[in-house]
Order: sequence, then structure tokens, then C-alpha cells
Amino acid sequence: MTTTTGHALELSIPDGQPFIDFTREFDVPVADLYRAHADPDLLAQWLGPRSTTMTVHEFDFRSGGAYRYTHTEGGQEFGFRGCFHTVRENEFLVQTFEFDGFPDVVSIETLTFVDLGGGRSRLAGHSTYPTQEARDGMAASGMEVGMSEGYERLEGLFGTGA
Repeated sequence: MTTTTGHALELSIPDGQPFIDFTREFDVPVADLYRAHADPDLLAQWLGPRSTTMTVHEFDFRSGGAYRYTHTEGGQEFGFRGCFHTVRENEFLVQTFEFDGFPDVVSIETLTFVDLGGGRSRLAGHSTYPTQEARDGMAASGMEVGMSEGYERLEGLFGTGA
């Protein structure tokens, strides 16, 4: 999917493997990209599809911290939670991710923040699921649309996107 900046979300969903990889470039400095993930007020403005609103209930963005938030769409709430295992400013993040609608299916996610120079950056992610079935369910959930729209909204926060 292409955004108004021409940057595409690139997903890799390999057959027979319980993980999903993605990359996405941004026309923002790596410090801004990181801050958009670290600041719960900013996060609530961009994370998820355009059709949802986000409420942050808990957000302790540090190694050993935790988070909980809900997305609301059409009066229906969807809850998410996890723990931040490793947080390195402007560099790297390891977290768990669990959707309340599928309890006990916890993925481990890494996000790498890459400074491309010239006020540009790249986000690279890797999500590992406990089973192939869980990975396939996530891949079929519409996540690509939600991620693409969310990242377009993120760029819009900095005046570089939709």
C-alpha cells in the first residue's frame, strides 16, 4: 500500500514460518519516529486504522514497563496489552503484544529505528507468534490496512503525510 509520501509498508509473511517482518520509511528524523512510539499522547493520535479511536489506559515506556490500550470502532472496544522488555532510545524496542480477543496468544515484537540521514528514517519490525495458526490469523486479520493507515497518520502528525 502506498502512502501520500510514496512510502510503502513492506510486509514479509513467509509460508510455513510463525513470524511477520515489515519495513516502512518515513520522512521524519529517527528521534521523531521514536518519540511517536514513546509518547502515549502521540501514539493515541496515529496507532491503528483511521476508523478507530484509541484510549491509552497504561503506558510505562521503559525496559520492564507495560502498556494497555483500547481501540474503539462503531461502539465496539478492542483491547491490547503487553510488556516492554527492552527499550533503547532512538534505536530498538522489544515488547510483547496480546489482543484481548485472542487471549493467551502473545507475540514477541522487535522494532528497530534506523536513521537514514537527511531527516529520514526507517522502522523495521519482526513479530514472532507462538504457533503457525496464530501467525496466519494475524496475517488474515486486516493488519496490513491498519498498519498502513496508522503509519500514514503518523507522518501526518509531522506534516509529511496524509
